[in-house]
Amino acid sequence: MFTPDMLESIKKVEATRAERMGVEPRRMTAEEKDSLLKAFHPDYRADGFAEIQIGPNKGQKAPKELTGLLHSNSRLLQDKVDLSKVDYDVDVLVIGGGGAGSSAAIEAHEAGANVMMVTKLRIGDANTMMAEGGIQAADKENDSPVQHYLDAFGGGHFAARPELLRRLVMEAPDAIRWLNELGVMFDKDEDGRMVTTHGGGTSRKRMHACKDYSGAEIMRTLRDEVLNRKIPVVEFTSAVELIKDEKGQVAGAVLLNMETDDYLVARAKTVIIATGGAGRLHYQNFPTSNHYGATADGLVLGYRAGAPLLYQDTIQYHPTGVAYPSQIFGALVTEKVRSLGAMLINKDGEAFMHPLETRDVSAASIIRECSERGKGVDTPLGSGVWLDTPMIEMIGGEGTIEKRIPAMLRMYLNYGIDMRKQPILIYPTLHYQNGGLEIGGEGFTKTIPNLLVAGEAVGGIHGRNRLMGNSLLDIIVFGRNAGKAAAAKAKDVELGTMNLDHIYSYAEELKAAGIETEEVSPLLLPKYARHER
Repeated sequence: MFTPDMLESIKKVEATRAERMGVEPRRMTAEEKDSLLKAFHPDYRADGFAEIQIGPNKGQKAPKELTGLLHSNSRLLQDKVDLSKVDYDVDVLVIGGGGAGSSAAIEAHEAGANVMMVTKLRIGDANTMMAEGGIQAADKENDSPVQHYLDAFGGGHFAARPELLRRLVMEAPDAIRWLNELGVMFDKDEDGRMVTTHGGGTSRKRMHACKDYSGAEIMRTLRDEVLNRKIPVVEFTSAVELIKDEKGQVAGAVLLNMETDDYLVARAKTVIIATGGAGRLHYQNFPTSNHYGATADGLVLGYRAGAPLLYQDTIQYHPTGVAYPSQIFGALVTEKVRSLGAMLINKDGEAFMHPLETRDVSAASIIRECSERGKGVDTPLGSGVWLDTPMIEMIGGEGTIEKRIPAMLRMYLNYGIDMRKQPILIYPTLHYQNGGLEIGGEGFTKTIPNLLVAGEAVGGIHGRNRLMGNSLLDIIVFGRNAGKAAAAKAKDVELGTMNLDHIYSYAEELKAAGIETEEVSPLLLPKYARHER
């Protein structure tokens, strides 16, 4: 399966393995990390960004691809919709079918609200399903939410909103209990205690996992709970604009049936945006680990309605995406592989960094190795470095990979690569949207009454970098809280006359800024989709 040059490099990896066993590369100093990030992390490449020219974040920068969507037209300027014809009338409308949306819908339903979910693919077609390594929670004797806070705050470059991060870590143990009671099959020892491991940037072992199917197992459980409660889920239907009333409150959304191209009107007293990430925009032409529908829809919906973004200029590139074979280029190789003992090794067999540095530092180190130092291994689609997976079996014993990361093992076996015996090639892949819509501690946006945001569409929870396992945590913590808050708020909301005035005001802003385009947004599906709106 490997080329002759790759096989020659593997010999060097094998030749240095014995001397690397038990000797971890040193950690970088703070100054070294800052210098590395500024030189090699994609967030610092000026040519990858453009200035936002209209709206709440006017004058700030964002990735060019996102800026293009913010500078695009509403499709409803041409396709007129009769708002007097209401197709759905609910208390709580949840836009998104992943872990955050499902958690929100469950809690809103538990609170007695009339709740409905709408999702452009199917319930569960989300980045939640793609997550592998685990979910963080400080719920053991040698740990505490304070320690979790310090790890996450430092890992996010001290930029996280304190009220959001505090809520994340304080409510983490209860999130684990809730999932466990719903039926999530966490890894446990013979005494029934949760098995926990380290992740990049953690000072304690607080990663709870379901082998390396963690996101899929959590999503399976949440989806079953939604369906068992008979919460209505409208699938293959996208929200294309928020609706407001004359008081400025959010009042629902215009929906597009992706199969028939028909528009539908959903009136709602409260709306929760839980649309997930942006990986399928392929910022700076990076591959992505994201699911097919991750096109930043929620950011466009909220921004056009007047909700500001926060940290929209920062993206997480997971350091270990598949670099080879080409058929799975960009697919996620969970950080758990490194937490179990695999080291990052260049083509000359050298361990060039500590395996559990934070994700942004790790990604920048790999990019430096493949560019400036010329120590990457050539592949058909670029270059990569080795993740020395046979070390896992040498450290943990034979069978550790099959037991702890079976999905990874089987993914590679499909292409004739046995990661128990051969290292694997990796390179950073576009993974997580650090920035998003700005919210307060209760989950509401600060400028649009009754509009909430949960999950990856939120900015500020993690700061400018996220630690492994805190994303599966935030979809549960902030999804649950959004559902509770939306249900409580809906009891007091009196809706006025629905309108789409904000899309016409936005169009006038575009015109005044001299922006003329035929592009429409939200994008809904990536540009290379066979059916494109």
